[in-house]
Order: sequence, then C-alpha cells, then structure tokens
Amino acid sequence: MIVVVLHEPQDLVNIAHVVRAMKNFGFRDLRLVTPREYDAYRIEGIAHQTHDVVARVARFDRLDEALADCVHVIGFTARGRTAKRNLQRPREAAAEILAQAGAGPVALLFGREDKGLPNDALDRCHRVVTIPTSPGYPSLNLAHAVVLMLYELALAGGDEARPFKTPRRQGGAPATSQDLERLFGDAEAALRVVDFFKTRQAEGVMRTVREVIHRTPLDEREAKLLRAMAIEVVKYGERLARSRLHVDR
Repeated sequence: MIVVVLHEPQDLVNIAHVVRAMKNFGFRDLRLVTPREYDAYRIEGIAHQTHDVVARVARFDRLDEALADCVHVIGFTARGRTAKRNLQRPREAAAEILAQAGAGPVALLFGREDKGLPNDALDRCHRVVTIPTSPGYPSLNLAHAVVLMLYELALAGGDEARPFKTPRRQGGAPATSQDLERLFGDAEAALRVVDFFKTRQAEGVMRTVREVIHRTPLDEREAKLLRAMAIEVVKYGERLARSRLHVDR
C-alpha cells in the first residue's frame, strides 16, 4: 500500500489538487498532519467525483503517528541540505517504492508549501527524493510534486502499456488500390476546377498527393469521405459555371 502524507499543508486548494491527482492515478490513502484547514465538502467541490478518496482521508496531530505503520518513508524536498541523505530521483525511487509496498505501507511524505519538510521530518525518511528542475527556480507547487511522483509510480507499475480506450467508431477495412485510384482521380478533378494547376505541373502535384496518402494508410470510410469532398468541389464548380457568376480569386 502506498500512502501520501502531507505534513502541515497550508492551503485547502492544494489538498484538493492532491486528492484529484490520487484519484487520477488510482491511489486512495491520504494522510494529513495538522492541516491549517480542512473541509471535506469544499475539497469535493474542487476535486469532483473524488468522494471515495476523501472518505478515506486520515488526519493526525503528530507526524510520528502518521508514519507509525509505514515500512518505508520517502521524503520530498527541493532544497539541498547539509546533512548527508540517501538521495534519489523520482524514476529511481518509483521501482523501489513499488517493491517495498508489498511488505507494508510506504509513505510519500511532502512538506508544507512555504517551508517544505524540516530536518527532523527528513530524519524519519529512508530516502529523500528531489525532482530535477531549473537551477534558477527550484520550486514546485505541492500538488505538482505529488502528480509527478504518482505519474512515475504509474509508469513503473506498467500503466504506460495500458491500451488506449477503443474508439466508439471503428475504422473499416483498409482502402483498396481501386479505392485510392478513384480518390486520386476525384482529387485531381477538384483541383482542376479551382485552377490549382494554373502555375503548377499537375503530374508533380498529384505525385506528392499520392505520397502523402500512402504515408498515412486510409481505411474505406476515410477514402470515401475524401472522395465525397472532392466530388462536391467539382459539383459546386459546375453549378457556378452554369450560373455564369464571376468569382474573384
């Protein structure tokens, strides 16, 4: 089990954004140590559809109580420290966190927005993670730091291999050579209607059109749609010619 622990969070909005991040990446256990303010109703108003996460939020008066059952604690800090620490980057930490989580609760410990984690809190950490940022601005919003670490955990857990949601409208069978030849013929006719070849060689233009289409294989439905567009251009040109209206180009 992986738990997110916020030590003395100052801003309820940040708590809500952390809740939203946890919901997005499938984490459910949030522990708050002496938050300056807490209102479950307001948090759900900011982070919609997170009732299941908010219902499990646990509050503690002391950091030791929040970490008491944890077998592995990872602290997050943006500042360099004079004390020697077991330092890691997020991606390196993710693999170890997942391995340790099988033995018991693992805590991701984040400090307050204005001061971060104090040294006595870092003393309780098995590892200290620093997220690399620009040297000139080593400061991340609390919720952003949580999102980045949860994302790395999701990747390490295999979420990157999860297939994309199947679209409701599936592509048809691949367009045949005959389908494409009809499309190219209709496309050329449409280009002639709008005098596209006036200053260009038709053969060269159509060869490029073919290259583009072949680079992105079409299915039958897509080929028919493009043909229909080209055919409508030709029909519009014919109607325009019959009306004898002059159109400036």
